[in-house]
Amino acid sequence: MKLGKTKFIFLLIFIATVSRLIPHPPNFTPITAIALFSITKLDNKFLASLTPLICLYISDLFLGFYTINIFVYMSFALISLLGYYIGKINLSSVILSSLIFFLISNFGVWILGYPKTIDGFLTCYYVAIPFFGFTIMGDLIYSFLIKFIYDSLKVKVMSIHSS
Repeated sequence: MKLGKTKFIFLLIFIATVSRLIPHPPNFTPITAIALFSITKLDNKFLASLTPLICLYISDLFLGFYTINIFVYMSFALISLLGYYIGKINLSSVILSSLIFFLISNFGVWILGYPKTIDGFLTCYYVAIPFFGFTIMGDLIYSFLIKFIYDSLKVKVMSIHSS
């Protein structure tokens, strides 16, 4: 049975979302890949920009909601915007996305949990550096994996005239 393009895309996104619920290293998640993939592959850009936020929300129903989530959700909204302007998944879009997540989420960590001083700010970002490595690795692996799977299977799985 062949799937339509949109169903195939959402199947891949669903699988990636579920993988967020499986134990993993900190920040090694598929959400950046979902943001870049959906904004570059879905025709409806409004739906595409909401897709990573919906995936976060659904997985957060199981993982829990915290004050820091505001900053996490904002970072993925900006990552979707970046993906829209770059228009493809490549090394630049993935690394810039990782940097956006690192800067915004750790700004939230600083605001919510560190002294509001230059020293507190620098300490917050300094102790976050090891997590940035996991972020970059996860973003690169998931982004290129979902792109590879889509490109490899799109002809075999999708019907020609469906959406």
